[in-house]
Amino acid sequence: MSGHSKWSSIKRKKGATDQKRARMYSKLLRAVEVAAREGGGNVEGNMTLASAVEKARDFSVPADNIERAIKRGSGAQEGARYEEVTYEGYGPGGVALLVEALTDNRNRTGQDVKHAFARLNGNLGASGSTAWMFTRKGVILVDKAGAPDEDQMLEIALEAGAEDLSGGDTSWEITTDPTAFAAVRSALADAGIEPSSAELTMVPNATIEVDGSKARGVLGLLDALEDLDDVQNVYANFDIPEDVLAEVG
Repeated sequence: MSGHSKWSSIKRKKGATDQKRARMYSKLLRAVEVAAREGGGNVEGNMTLASAVEKARDFSVPADNIERAIKRGSGAQEGARYEEVTYEGYGPGGVALLVEALTDNRNRTGQDVKHAFARLNGNLGASGSTAWMFTRKGVILVDKAGAPDEDQMLEIALEAGAEDLSGGDTSWEITTDPTAFAAVRSALADAGIEPSSAELTMVPNATIEVDGSKARGVLGLLDALEDLDDVQNVYANFDIPEDVLAEVG
């Protein structure tokens, strides 16, 4: 199970303050809006939009808010015009970072990201410096408690088109090609399996082991970047032991 997936799972279980939840709602709705603008407002015919809507629902974003975001994106309602911007760099211990943002002001977002890297011992890199280390995949996490055993999980996932199944102490991680993501998630639902997380994400091709003080520094930079209003996703290639993640978190 990848380090970043473990960290995301731990943070999700810890919950969020009202302020963080409101910020997450805003980010998820922005992603829905942009996906609708770029690929149309039909969820059935727009895989990116379908994924964004599903993720918003997973975080209990109200359906009316999601619908309004789709209408803004498809032009039925007026709204701000956001563009996608990607930043690349390194954190403590040489961990590669890939930052995805949706912004209506490139200068503001660029300065915010640059400041976070500089303040927390990171290095903002040039375009192309880390993106090659990641591949777009679907990643689905399922809590082991109450889930079928490994053989059954493998059968369900692989028959639906998944690429791999791996496990940590508490969760199964299913990896899919983006085109098979919806089918695998649907197969899990048909089997009565409810994922704790399911999203299209960037998976590192290789990971770097990080421990001790460097782990704390990496996760501090990760959190600072994720807290920025315009930042949608931060991907990293660290591998931190689950007990260290829980302790640091």
